[in-house]
Amino acid sequence: MLYLTMSEVIVKNAEDYHGNLKIIVYDVLDRTIGNMYLDGLSVLVKPNLLSAASPEKAVTTHPRIIRFVCEYLAEKNAGITISDSPAVGSFKKIIKECGIVDELKGIPVKFTEFKKSRQVEVNAPFHRIELASDALDAGLIINLPKLKTHSQMLLTLGVKNLFGCVVGMRKPQWHLRTGVDTDMFARLLIEIYLSLKPSITILDGILGMEGQGPGKRGIPKHLGVILASEDAIALDYVVAQMLNIDPMSVPVNRAAGNMGLVRDMDINGEIRKVTGFLLPKTADLLFGPAFLHRFMRKNLTQRPEHEEDLCEMCLECINHCPAAAISTLDNSLRFDYDRCIRCYCCVEICPFGAMKTTQPLMGRIFSRIIK
Repeated sequence: MLYLTMSEVIVKNAEDYHGNLKIIVYDVLDRTIGNMYLDGLSVLVKPNLLSAASPEKAVTTHPRIIRFVCEYLAEKNAGITISDSPAVGSFKKIIKECGIVDELKGIPVKFTEFKKSRQVEVNAPFHRIELASDALDAGLIINLPKLKTHSQMLLTLGVKNLFGCVVGMRKPQWHLRTGVDTDMFARLLIEIYLSLKPSITILDGILGMEGQGPGKRGIPKHLGVILASEDAIALDYVVAQMLNIDPMSVPVNRAAGNMGLVRDMDINGEIRKVTGFLLPKTADLLFGPAFLHRFMRKNLTQRPEHEEDLCEMCLECINHCPAAAISTLDNSLRFDYDRCIRCYCCVEICPFGAMKTTQPLMGRIFSRIIK
């Protein structure tokens, strides 16, 4: 899908998941893919299916938006597949507990978890990335992210949602490879996004998430907005502006800017600025000579911890830690902060919201000094 001179970002106010939401979704689809010949086209619908959670928790894309997108596609006689590779839990369990199966009854869709993948060539320093074959083979991808905070990447929006097209345990492998360098990981996300076009992105920002997202530690936040674009980079940039955040403070936006991919934007609709949006606690505090970084990472930067009264010792954090930095001792979790790469996968996937990020005392003192 070729970029036009300017990237259009459509902004629609939608107070809830009822009322005129279907009209809004149909209008957005008409304006983005209305001229495409969809009859018989293989369309992949890629929601955010992080983990099993009810819609009011704002962890996953709301099933009502997925329904209206699929109804539109069914009316055009497209072949519809809903896919993802969840971070934790059974794909079948997630789509059931999130209300998607019930919501889509009567619509001809296929539910398929990403299983097979193949390599695609990308730019240095990655060179090759394995992505879901179903995503690479789709005639069109409709990307349906949820507006959420993210403990590592500040926000997870359109570009980040397509990391779900990395299959299974290859996700933590990429976290390990990029390590503590959030800018490097952001560049990886951009390369994945560029490899999966053509796509359009429709962002569920009606009930978003603030605080220590993107999992069950986050706090639902009513924002009342839908955004859509053929350019997910532009969409992510506009969302940051809407939240009163410097767009270049978001690693994905910064990486896109450094790669020359941030274009002039035609914002179609009213942006209602959000005040008091609670961001996750993040503090890299890595600077100066490289030989000091290990000390700073251990003593200054945010690190994961668990609340014992919430922890059920399910060990999902251990299973998903790419750096093997979590173990058990005396029926409790033990963290090796020398090994920890601060990807916060454990915080993201904990099904009980027991994992959190905290900053060591030395880091808190230093943060106050440099402000």
